[in-house]
Amino acid sequence: MDSPYEYDFVAIGSGPAGQRGAVQAAKLGRRVALVERRRMMGGVCVDTGTIPSKTFREAVISFVASSRPFGAPPEVRPARRPTAEQLLARVSQVVSLECRVIENQLRRNDVEVIAGTAAFEDPHTLIVEDESGKRRITAADILIAVGTQPVPPPGVAHDGEAVFTSDDIVQLRRLPRALTVVGAGVIGTEYASMFAELGVNVTLIEKRPRPLEFLDAEIVDELIHQMRVRNVTFRPNEAVERVDVERGTGDVPRVTVTLDSGKRIVSDAVLFSVGRSGATTELNLAAAGLAADERGRLAVDADYRTAVPHIFAAGDVIGYPSLAATSSEQGRLAACAALGVAAGRVADHFPIGIYAIPEISMVGATEEQLTHDRVPYETGIARYREIARGQILGDDSGLFKMLFHRTDRRLLGVHIIGTGATELVHIGQAVLGLGGGLDYFLGTVFNYPTLAECYKVAALNAANKMR
Repeated sequence: MDSPYEYDFVAIGSGPAGQRGAVQAAKLGRRVALVERRRMMGGVCVDTGTIPSKTFREAVISFVASSRPFGAPPEVRPARRPTAEQLLARVSQVVSLECRVIENQLRRNDVEVIAGTAAFEDPHTLIVEDESGKRRITAADILIAVGTQPVPPPGVAHDGEAVFTSDDIVQLRRLPRALTVVGAGVIGTEYASMFAELGVNVTLIEKRPRPLEFLDAEIVDELIHQMRVRNVTFRPNEAVERVDVERGTGDVPRVTVTLDSGKRIVSDAVLFSVGRSGATTELNLAAAGLAADERGRLAVDADYRTAVPHIFAAGDVIGYPSLAATSSEQGRLAACAALGVAAGRVADHFPIGIYAIPEISMVGATEEQLTHDRVPYETGIARYREIARGQILGDDSGLFKMLFHRTDRRLLGVHIIGTGATELVHIGQAVLGLGGGLDYFLGTVFNYPTLAECYKVAALNAANKMR
């Protein structure tokens, strides 16, 4: 049948949700376009977010490993300091390669890429504007996958040198000797730990009592301990009142952060990481019959459908869990729902990865959740120092924990801090998803020496407690 619309499906944004949604719609034989306003494909994820930050982390780890004696404790600082240019060189390479991968995937699937900023003219019409002018496109179904942007620092402009947000890291010109990080969420904690690993004196300010409260408390305690060993100073229950920037000798900035409590923290730079808001301000949502909440996010139903039935939203713009992996799956499921294809739901047990140094990963319930829900459970603990692979890697502080139901012995959660945590967690994710438990781990052989042996050691520890 002839359609009154130019496209069957249009995705706004080329991050994980938009990219996956567009490709899925194309694989279903539809006419698909993708609109992207950034300088490259991949959205925030590739440009300033996930890919650059994780590559920056690997660059930090690689540099420190090359300048610190093998097996030296974390409090031993690197013998030399890298330049920002050295650390970011690899970031630029990886971003460029990942961008090409995404472009090739869209091209192979006949997705038309339209450069420019999209805004609704009516519920089925978008005006896309770039330097060359404006273009009007129409679509039967539209997926909003515009991602998020950093909440700007209060009362001070971010210049990318003295005051910056996480999006400015990729343009860092100078490595500070002292850094103040405001906000101990995922992004703030990750960058605080990375700079501390380089020997930067870091002060981490958080208005809540603890960072990363959604994680298992024991894991967070271990992270705080390890970051303090690396000379991170924590300032919990504190809020920023004012930020003053002065130019010191040699044009090096001097930043003074004054807290509500009256404390004053002086450093070379301040990184604001106080949350992100949906990048929806330029979409003219009202013309489509939509409205975002106070943080720019859109409400959706179980099929990622907004209040307007043919307009969908997925990824960070709809809020929790705001992970690249879940955003990708949300985009695929939204496209399936738009085109009437049954596709199920995002799995209940998805892993969460925190790419701090040391890294953290978890899947399933925490001890705090199980205690609140009055679920009887037992813990199984393994420490990297007990595992041959941990000794080989020089990681003697890693902690691995599994939670089992005391009655039916089902696996309820896996919590890891240490080398390879974000990879190691997937074994637990599979067992959890398949309904397995303690007996599986007790009867399974793992390669030796590997970190996967933690599963066996922790299972034996839990079995001894449950005897």
